[in-house]
Amino acid sequence: MAGIIDSVDQRTQLAGRNRMELLLFRFEDRQRYGINVFKVREVIPAPELSRVPHSHPAARGIAYVRGQALSILDLSYATSGEPIRKEEGNYIIITEYNRQTQGFLVGGVDRIININWEEVLPPPSGGGSGGYLTAVARYEEEMIQIIDVEKVLAEVNQAAGADPHTTEGGGVGSAAGAEAFKVLVVDDSTVARKQIQRTLEELGLHVVAKENGREALEQLRAWERQEPSGLDDLLMVVSDIEMPVMDGYTLTRYVREDAQLTSVHMLLHSSLSGVFNSEMVRRVGADDFLAKFHSGDLAERVRARLAEASQ
Repeated sequence: MAGIIDSVDQRTQLAGRNRMELLLFRFEDRQRYGINVFKVREVIPAPELSRVPHSHPAARGIAYVRGQALSILDLSYATSGEPIRKEEGNYIIITEYNRQTQGFLVGGVDRIININWEEVLPPPSGGGSGGYLTAVARYEEEMIQIIDVEKVLAEVNQAAGADPHTTEGGGVGSAAGAEAFKVLVVDDSTVARKQIQRTLEELGLHVVAKENGREALEQLRAWERQEPSGLDDLLMVVSDIEMPVMDGYTLTRYVREDAQLTSVHMLLHSSLSGVFNSEMVRRVGADDFLAKFHSGDLAERVRARLAEASQ
């Protein structure tokens, strides 16, 4: 499995093409799950884990990888309450989310597939894995379940006593003139959407939230058709990059190609720490990029945008 994750540079070619690559894995049954390859730093056979007393039930222990101590969560237990019971043949998927490196124990790793975001759909209501699905995708006559890892991490951290608001930077206070503007927030993760919305509302902004790029594009075009234009008080769009149906790159491309929308300020964000850079994001026409999520960083970008708008 050492070579299953190729260099990130090769995968940046997917930017703006509304495509994604999923790493497929299993727990202990035949159901296959997926995680965006951009979130994955490394895949290794599960080493011996050092147990930590009084830890969260999903925490299987600490692994030492290349001199770094990593907390390992049993992803099966975190989403279903059923732990991975087999002792051999397991793998650790090492990921980066929001500037945090985290390992997930899984029963087996399959392969990487390349699919169009249009083939990735929101999960059915009352879907499996205890509501921890962020999307589903059909591949080779099989339904791949894509887990909302951010929700898993948020719940584990909260159970461990961490206050998400404090962890993410605490209150940001109000911003002068913010009440005159609205912001369109686009993110398929309920946890991320609420985090961003809370920060923007603390600043005094009105927030309209959508779950994917297509919904956001429809909203922008609906505002453009209003009289007077509903775009007049739109401060900016804050959009995730990785979303089902239409990703943030493709949303940005459509906005820039539409003569009525081209001036909309686009801030793209991602939980994929260390993968994306400003040059790459601007290549698809975005105005700015933010590695999510820290409320202070987001507030700083919004205040700067407010200063521009006031001029």
